[in-house]
Amino acid sequence: MVTSATSDQLLVVIDPVARRTDGESVRIAKDVLSAGAHTKVCLPDGPEEFARALARRGSRRPVVVGDDRALVRAVSLLHRQRELAGCALSVVPVGSLLSVARSLGVPTGAVAAARAVLDGAERRLDLLVDESDGVVLGALHIPPVTGHTQSVEAGRPWLRTAQSLVRTLVPARETTVPPPRPARLRVEVDGVTLLDLDQPVEAVSVTPGSCGVAEVEVRPLSVGAEASPLRAQGRTVSVSGADFRYRADAGVWGPVRRRTWTVREGALGLVLPGA
Repeated sequence: MVTSATSDQLLVVIDPVARRTDGESVRIAKDVLSAGAHTKVCLPDGPEEFARALARRGSRRPVVVGDDRALVRAVSLLHRQRELAGCALSVVPVGSLLSVARSLGVPTGAVAAARAVLDGAERRLDLLVDESDGVVLGALHIPPVTGHTQSVEAGRPWLRTAQSLVRTLVPARETTVPPPRPARLRVEVDGVTLLDLDQPVEAVSVTPGSCGVAEVEVRPLSVGAEASPLRAQGRTVSVSGADFRYRADAGVWGPVRRRTWTVREGALGLVLPGA
């Protein structure tokens, strides 16, 4: 679905990471947006101020200037506030993590992306939503379990910082990294088992498709001859088994023993360049 995104009232929320990493692109985006619309610019210092700025946007159309993490944060906040249905979100990608924005069709140049905010159209895109209200914009991947690397929890940068400090203070010792262990997972699509625990799996991917269905691909672990991937489509995808982590959008999540994703058709309104 495509609708006009024309609006002369914009709330431009500039992520602090974007300001630190590429101030020039941020300046260019601000100049282009300010020249084409009435803008209110917010410079939040952290996630709490970012959330408050979105919550207080009033009738202004929100524009996020930042990388994939800022985009996912904005979509997650609007989803949890149950405001996605009535919101046309725009993004000007700035930073080093831009693969999600690019895959959704957002230009990655500051000028082109800002022009798309002003002249583009709202398109309704499908989302994956899990049982804990987490959202996935692009594809999610479940990689094999890889030994001790599983102890690093996603979303806890302070832990990685502490580990880095310890490594600088303690003399390095030669260690043997254990090889990846095959995962044993049950994958169900709309209640039908696609792969069960008795078959080791190399990788699982789930991608929002179109018309309210997800594309699921499971690659069983091959022994000898290469095993053919298993593919299915459905509205609900459940994965369960031993503790596993999954990569989605700009982060790694888990460990979990079960996760179910449901496709929300047309849940995200994103402003993209016109056809």
